[in-house]
Amino acid sequence: MTTEPDPRMPSDEPNASRRDFVAGAVTIAAVAGAAGTAQAQAQPMLRFSNPPGMSNPPTYSHVVEVNGPHRTIYLAGQTGVDASGKPAEGIRAQAVQVFENIKTALASVGGGFEHIVKLTSYLTNMDEHGAVYREVRASYFPNKAALPASTLPQISRLANPAYLLEVEVIAILPPKA
Repeated sequence: MTTEPDPRMPSDEPNASRRDFVAGAVTIAAVAGAAGTAQAQAQPMLRFSNPPGMSNPPTYSHVVEVNGPHRTIYLAGQTGVDASGKPAEGIRAQAVQVFENIKTALASVGGGFEHIVKLTSYLTNMDEHGAVYREVRASYFPNKAALPASTLPQISRLANPAYLLEVEVIAILPPKA
């Protein structure tokens, strides 16, 4: 004669019920789904590239692709003036001030240079100032694999004759939490 185990007594024998099995399957499915969502979210928000068939410039990217939900930040043209409105003297000092102003503006919305996707820079004298400007600009973008798209025309003058350059910025930031 066999006796049925008393359900009120603990046992070393595995005794999985259908409910336990379903609960386990649901847990596994939830974990797998979360992993899939995390993998989808892990795709880069920004992708910088120089497609095959185009030149591979050392100072900018031809294409910057933006994916997913984000905040787009547009900075007005930044000039080489400090917080008091005084222009810096000379192209190097103005270029540094421009990029420090960009750094401050981006920080005010939680961003940094790594979020910039497009620079439009205007110089009043490309021959005289171009090399110095490019050197200063490069020092603010150490990640050469993720350089923003960039345009650099020469123009006859800016709003103030003391201004030697002006730089506009578009940046893409993650959504606010």
